[in-house]
Amino acid sequence: MGIIKSPLTLPVLVFLALSIGAAPLAATETAYDHSTQEILAEVYQLMAQREFPAALEVFDTINPTVKQAPEIQLLRASILNSAGRSADARAIASGIISGDPGNTDALLVLASSSAIEGRDREQRGFLERVIRVDPENLKALSDLGYNALRTQSTQTAAGFFDRALAVDGNHPEALVGRAIVFRYAQEPRLSEQLLNRAIQLSPEWATPLHERARLYRGAGFAADALRDLDAAKRLDPNSQWISVDRAMTLVDLGRRQEALDELDNAVALDPDNFLAHVFRAGIRDQLGDLDGAEEDYRILIGIRPDYYFAAEGLGIIKMRKGEYTEARDAFLVAYRQAPREFRYALLATINWMKAGRPADPRQFLAQVIRTAPRESAEWWLLRLFHDFAGDLDVIAKITEEQSLDTRSTMLFYLAYYYDIRGNASLANRYFLEVREMNRMGTIEWQINEWILEARGLN
Repeated sequence: MGIIKSPLTLPVLVFLALSIGAAPLAATETAYDHSTQEILAEVYQLMAQREFPAALEVFDTINPTVKQAPEIQLLRASILNSAGRSADARAIASGIISGDPGNTDALLVLASSSAIEGRDREQRGFLERVIRVDPENLKALSDLGYNALRTQSTQTAAGFFDRALAVDGNHPEALVGRAIVFRYAQEPRLSEQLLNRAIQLSPEWATPLHERARLYRGAGFAADALRDLDAAKRLDPNSQWISVDRAMTLVDLGRRQEALDELDNAVALDPDNFLAHVFRAGIRDQLGDLDGAEEDYRILIGIRPDYYFAAEGLGIIKMRKGEYTEARDAFLVAYRQAPREFRYALLATINWMKAGRPADPRQFLAQVIRTAPRESAEWWLLRLFHDFAGDLDVIAKITEEQSLDTRSTMLFYLAYYYDIRGNASLANRYFLEVREMNRMGTIEWQINEWILEARGLN
């Protein structure tokens, strides 16, 4: 979901630090009566639980003299990156690079900081510097693969993952990355084989299970996907993306209330998770929780003002509630973001008229008409509401129209025109005709359905 990142949740530097058993970093005891190795083991556990502030707290109990070693400083920088403090991590790594330009661990920390900050080109530059020093660096090769995936350069990504696997055919990051490329290339069997191997090699790592679930869901095997997601969630209960994918799989299985609970969990983990709010708004709307859906649409508008579908959803809900001024304002927001979607201008107009007088949006309509293709269906409908006349011309155009979607849409707005004019019987006739056309893919059909329900015309 969303931006692809390197799937390892624990920085490689942690593993490096924990693997120095034969030559310990220091034997000095700390105030907590732990050796440096024991402290690093505790840090590892806390990071596995995503308790990054606590991991930093424990880390800082290391003997001050030992902490000055570059490898220990870089370990701290790696933890800072995991905690979202990329600027602090960058400062540490940059200081080390200034005295040791070829330090690959420092370059990897800087690459991670860049990735966290969304600077893909900068990340790629640091990783390429690592490769120049160490052409077989598995972390750099794998991360270059994920960097390429984020820019949809799947062929380039495949090349980097293949290079990593040539060095170590069992490298987990590269196995998962190459599996993702195979999935994108519609080669599910090859993808599954690599993911199976990654799961066997790293049974405590949630990401291969998560990726296999995506593969299964995409192939239509929702029950299999859910089993993998359940296992992934047990391994990584704080992953918002596992929760989002699990929710959508539950929707596939018709278990919408459980899906809603899972999306609540995703939002609790990250209140700004865009997709969690998108999906939750849709499910809440389907379940009749208009207030809940409205809450999500408002949050979405705050997170991504350019996502005009949130304003559309908010407008429809406000329309259903009879809050016409608020509905008008929401549709105007959607129209400003998508000025070629004339339906938003028409829906704003309808609500504008229902909130006040028919002449109120006249100036707005005059501006919109100038941007609509002349003689198009939208042009005729905009003229209808601007002139508050010409309904017979619109009826003639509906009769001539070949597209069923366009004909249904024109009938819907014609029905609303008569409704605003006070001709309820004619309005109801056309609202019923819209239903008979059964063009379910339009938002007008959706609005039409609850109008018929509200009027007892089912």
